Amino acid sequence: MTRRSYPKGLAKREEILAIALEVIAEHGFSGTTLRELADASNLSITGLVHHFGTKERLLTEVLRRRDEIDAGVYGMDELPDTTAAMIERLAGLVDHNAAVPGLVTLYSNLAADATAPEHPAHEYFRERYDRGRDLGAASMGHLRDLGELPDGVDPGDLAQLMIAAVDGLQLLWEYDKSIDMTRGLRALGTLLKLANEAGRAADG
Repeated sequence: MTRRSYPKGLAKREEILAIALEVIAEHGFSGTTLRELADASNLSITGLVHHFGTKERLLTEVLRRRDEIDAGVYGMDELPDTTAAMIERLAGLVDHNAAVPGLVTLYSNLAADATAPEHPAHEYFRERYDRGRDLGAASMGHLRDLGELPDGVDPGDLAQLMIAAVDGLQLLWEYDKSIDMTRGLRALGTLLKLANEAGRAADG
């Protein structure tokens, strides 16, 4: 009996996540209630929460699903061949995020709350940052080996700075929607290029 209902339960979870992504992206994080998500999913609030345990766990899974979609669309797991390509990939991602402000607000709010170890999203964000740092360090190391980045800078440090730049720009954008996040990232790319050129000239 349980085995027969399990795939159905998984399918309903997938449906809820897809609906929640759309609703939050359209109406915003603060403007979306559990009642609205439940109604859109043809469930009671109790039925909705049953599939995830708590509202916080539901919202965490919404962000996890967004990450999976973005990774596939923007090739975040692939090593870039140039610094410019890496910056444009990130610029495309933040430009997309600007079109779904509700999800950006959800991410920023949940990330702040989840710094508490007991928060349901704490492990998600810790794993996300660890994965992002590792992938970023691999990309930076690859670019350094290709001569795209200065030799004297640690790839892991650069990866952390890049994560801080993306998250920081999104937080600033929450306060001021006139901020051009992609321009900020491209400015960072220009600085990396200039630093590399200066380093190569000094070595030469």
